[in-house]
Amino acid sequence: MLKDIVSKIPVISDDKLIVGFNTADDGAVYKLRDDLAIIQTLDFFPPLVDDMYIFGQIAATNALSDVAAMGGKAVTALNILAFPEDGDKAALQALLAGGAEKVAEAGAVLCGGHSIADKGVKYGLSVMGVAHPNKILYNNRCKIGDKIILTKPLGVGIVSAAYKAGKATEAAYKQAITSMTTLNTHTMDIAANFPISAATDVTGFGFLGHLNEMVADYSILVDSGQIMQIDEALQLAEAGTITGGSKKNRSSLQDYVHFGNASIGIQELLLDPQTSGGLLISLDGKHANALLNKLAEKGITAKIVAEVVPCCDKNILVQ
Repeated sequence: MLKDIVSKIPVISDDKLIVGFNTADDGAVYKLRDDLAIIQTLDFFPPLVDDMYIFGQIAATNALSDVAAMGGKAVTALNILAFPEDGDKAALQALLAGGAEKVAEAGAVLCGGHSIADKGVKYGLSVMGVAHPNKILYNNRCKIGDKIILTKPLGVGIVSAAYKAGKATEAAYKQAITSMTTLNTHTMDIAANFPISAATDVTGFGFLGHLNEMVADYSILVDSGQIMQIDEALQLAEAGTITGGSKKNRSSLQDYVHFGNASIGIQELLLDPQTSGGLLISLDGKHANALLNKLAEKGITAKIVAEVVPCCDKNILVQ
């Protein structure tokens, strides 16, 4: 609903505004000079985990990802915080420490923020990054013949929900935590050396929702057999663990995706909302394996999961 409302806001005319709210890109981009643009983004949400230090890491990693997805370097960050006046001060300190650690790891500077008293905890960051205006990565400029690489496993939402219900193991849950606290900054530092056509990150709209935002005058063919997944995620999905966000994603994508013979478990995995998910990187197919090899040298596991093809009846075809 909010997305529909925002889409109706009159577009402000400014020839220096490279990316604004009239697109589905990951951040706003404003040109300062011919050789310098700033990227602005923010994100915050309630705790996904009980450990406040880990929650701080997850929220910060998630917010920083938008700058990386657009090919920028994060420079400064501001805390966004809602916290009860009578809340546990040690928990608050742990939360902010977790966020600060990830900002520093990304090479940015945490320089303040804003807090309000609220009944529940919410935390995130406003991040400013920089990039050359000609090197901004948009999310919908794929080229036919491109391969699309996914850089993190799916299933964070499914496993997290199942763990809270006592249905997922500690090992699977820890794998989900590791994924959510791994910065995409390091991945993009490597990928930036390759001819990328388009990029975005996978968050609340799930793999298919963000892949759909990459579609322009072409379609995308998904090889579901190459999708990386958090341990137990597929089995849990096949057994009926479905999140509310997944249902919303399915409803919004029903006219754009053809699932073919994909099992219900695979479908749910592809629709599963991700927090601090991986990058989707579209690049010329002849360079895709070289990028995978470079990522592997740094211990980053990634897979070619899709191909950009001429326009079909649906935006996305799942095989």
